[in-house]
Amino acid sequence: MEARAREVEARIGSASGKQALASAIEAAELYMKAVKEAPAGAEKSRLKRKCHELIALAETLKIPARGPTPATPATASSSVSKTPQPRQPRQTRELPTAEKTILLRASKLHGSVFPPWDAHPDPAVFRSKRLDEPPFTDSSVFSFSAKQAEIFDGWKRPAEIFNDSGPELYENIMVARTDCDLVQDITTDCSVVASLCAVMRHLKPGKKGSLLPSLLFPFDYERDRPIASQNGKYMFRLNFNGCFRQVVVDDRLPAAKTSRTFFVVDRRNPELIWPALMEKAYLKIRGGYDFPGSNSGTDLWVLTGWIPEQVFFQSDDTELDQVWKRTKASFEYGDVVVTLGTGHLSRQEEETLGLAGEHDYAVMDLKVTDTGERRMLLKNPWCNGLVWKGFGSTATVDAAAYPPPSPTLSRPHLGRPAQSDTASEGMTGTFWISYDDVVHNFESLYLNWNPTLFTDRQDHHFVWQLPPRTMQRSLAHNPQYRFTSPSSGAVWILLSRHFQDGELPIARSRAARQPPAKATHQGSTPATATSLGFMSIYLFDKSRGCRVQLPGNPPPAHQSPFVDSPQTLLRFNAEPNKPYTVVVAQEGFPLPSYSFTLSFFSRAPLSVSQALPPLAHYTEVSGSWTRRTAGGNGRTPTFFHNPQYSLTIPRPTPLSLLLTTDADDIPVHVDLVWAHGQRVVTALTVRDVVTSSGEYRRGCALADLLTPVDAGTYTVVVSTFDPGQLADFVLRVGSDVQVSLRPVLSDAAGRLRTEVQPAVFRNGESERKRARLSISRLTRTSVVARSGVLGAAAAALSLSSSSAAAAAAASFAGGGGRQLPPFSNNSGGHSSNRPGPSTRANSGTSSPISIPVSVRVSIEYGPGPGLGPGLGLRSTHNNISQRNHSYDPRGTTTTTTTTAVVTNDGEFADASMVLRTEDVDLDPDMARRCGGLWLVVEQMGGFGFGHGVGGGGGVGGVIDVEVLSDGRIGVGEWEEVDD
Repeated sequence: MEARAREVEARIGSASGKQALASAIEAAELYMKAVKEAPAGAEKSRLKRKCHELIALAETLKIPARGPTPATPATASSSVSKTPQPRQPRQTRELPTAEKTILLRASKLHGSVFPPWDAHPDPAVFRSKRLDEPPFTDSSVFSFSAKQAEIFDGWKRPAEIFNDSGPELYENIMVARTDCDLVQDITTDCSVVASLCAVMRHLKPGKKGSLLPSLLFPFDYERDRPIASQNGKYMFRLNFNGCFRQVVVDDRLPAAKTSRTFFVVDRRNPELIWPALMEKAYLKIRGGYDFPGSNSGTDLWVLTGWIPEQVFFQSDDTELDQVWKRTKASFEYGDVVVTLGTGHLSRQEEETLGLAGEHDYAVMDLKVTDTGERRMLLKNPWCNGLVWKGFGSTATVDAAAYPPPSPTLSRPHLGRPAQSDTASEGMTGTFWISYDDVVHNFESLYLNWNPTLFTDRQDHHFVWQLPPRTMQRSLAHNPQYRFTSPSSGAVWILLSRHFQDGELPIARSRAARQPPAKATHQGSTPATATSLGFMSIYLFDKSRGCRVQLPGNPPPAHQSPFVDSPQTLLRFNAEPNKPYTVVVAQEGFPLPSYSFTLSFFSRAPLSVSQALPPLAHYTEVSGSWTRRTAGGNGRTPTFFHNPQYSLTIPRPTPLSLLLTTDADDIPVHVDLVWAHGQRVVTALTVRDVVTSSGEYRRGCALADLLTPVDAGTYTVVVSTFDPGQLADFVLRVGSDVQVSLRPVLSDAAGRLRTEVQPAVFRNGESERKRARLSISRLTRTSVVARSGVLGAAAAALSLSSSSAAAAAAASFAGGGGRQLPPFSNNSGGHSSNRPGPSTRANSGTSSPISIPVSVRVSIEYGPGPGLGPGLGLRSTHNNISQRNHSYDPRGTTTTTTTTAVVTNDGEFADASMVLRTEDVDLDPDMARRCGGLWLVVEQMGGFGFGHGVGGGGGVGGVIDVEVLSDGRIGVGEWEEVDD
């Protein structure tokens, strides 16, 4: 009998059409007879496999005998049923070459290539070219978790898995005899199986509008059902990375050494494998059977192309009643697929509620009872999963409606009769639950909408090179699009992030860190995708369709929630002919580059283009707030330490100043100051500021001037709220003309910085102190002074009359009571003969004293103590009282000094806001002729306060002084001058 079967089989290769089909059927029948005659064992199994192969070949040969296979999705859909399918939204935009290149580059994933879909495949690709050709084997590698690898028993084809089946196997693997009841087992892909369960009513072969004919190949379009591939090759049309793509798999499925199963199983149709092959195709693009997790919204978007929406039940923006109404109405029309996801639940909560944490459920039905209660029929996709127990429920629990889960294996014994109950209630793990309980116990509602609800669609594909961290708090470098609608109506905007290889190890690493007790619950987004970052869509209606730099300026009209899913949807109603700006936003993306697709769904043709900036030119500079330059806000005495920039504007222009930083928790601010491009060294007044960014804002700040700014040179000051806050930043200046933006050198840039011992004044007294300056050549000099902080013990010693005690006080302060901070940025400068520490430090026992005082600082030419008769001054080293005089160039003594430079035009000022002299050239020859050169600090009486220490009044003002010079300069000890 086998010899005769071989003769008939040999005629198939030389025949075609109906003749080849007849030969295949005859050969299969002969092999069936040979199977019956063969003894049990390997020979019988070999003949049975041969019979199955010929049956599959006959099925594929039937297709060309019934007419040509559709070449396009549109013609394919028309052949599915007598009633034409609803038309797909028309694509109103021709893709440019650059975007086609993006799609082609996105075809490579996990070592495989998934080309964009262009036409349905020729049925010949699913047949062997030669009778002795081995079945198709996909070379792709599927990974397994360590737990799965322990029981993995190799890849097996259907004839090996169902080795006790008869000739009807090749029909059973593709055709369900009753409604499907899909369950998952050891593979952690609850979202995928829940998606398949929920969408099965739209995939049912032979049903009007079924999606399966356009998703699975080979397919028998005349009988409206999938057919077995003769060579074991299957092709799926899945939607990911910007378009529908070809995903090819073979018919091998992973086998287990135990009774567990790796693939989705239909308990009512145990030999049906096309759902498992669809699952395999999906897992191929997601990395393998050690699936790190997803959510049903994403899975259904890939499997069907239906628009995903995620609704957060706990969000204040969610209108729960409205969600129910639109979901139920659309569900009844067949325009939405519904799934649910739980959040984190403890083990005790799971056992009490009968719900699994971080797990997805399929919604099989929605109804309103006679009493008005809104209910959902849910299905837990686990083969032995929990079902809702109703504890704490607002509804009456009907035990009959909550059947216990089956304790048997995913695939029941083949001899068991098929269940006759086709209602969803009879499926494994199904239960009714009230909508109120769903809202209370579930985290997310996933809705996948039929895209044919819209007539028009535009897809825009782009690559986003993420900006540096310093710019990620702003929107300046985010993808932005402008669009208008000719009429009012609903517009849905979907952002879809393309899968890429770099995400998989991150997701696996995150999943591996889950507690072992939750290992069986992995597979939902909350458990695994947090490390992949979040994304959102902003919609602005007051931006005139131009690019936006900050999310709050102007405030967005609409915003989608930040989600860790690869898709996010923004729904709103557009006004006619109004320009909108759509901005893509992210938070915490770990990779440097991503590709996306932005899809616009509408019922009117939209005009969509990339948004243009409101100004013609943008200039960026990078900088840092360091220990020397983090000066704090304008009310701090160190404000002028902040980084400053000279901005030169050649012609009047509108202006924008954007300041962003890499530190999310640091409030920042930017000022544009009338300072002619020079460094701001004193406190700012209202009349000094051209514009500012307003209140300090965390992470970023923006100053916008729509009114043109006059031509000229200005100074830009960037600041943090508190001194000492360290961060990197970027300053971005926008204008309609080219501007010049360059750093303003610090006071100490290129100069020697000489720190002087603090000048300590008595409380409530007007005093004048001076210290001798020594120079050897013409030296350009300036002086900076401000109120200081002094340890109490050091202050007491500083007020003593002993020079040794004063020195001891200084030593004590430097050893822990006080450390001098620098007044100015020393970038580019040099240290002088007194390089002080750069940070303040208070000892554990010394109480710091900070005293606001009014002072005046100057540099004067004049005689020192003991120069000529009657020259008097009181030194801190002795109590000799003398008058202060100066020496004129003729060598005669006069009673007046010559002031070289003085702060604040000679007026006393609050030293807490920093005092600074202008630059002055000091001449050593003039100092000799005048009898000396002096640094003078004067305190106005009545403003000091402090602790009483030692004899006399308490400590008054403490003035820190710093001398900046282009040459070495010596500073003596302070001497009290008695006027």
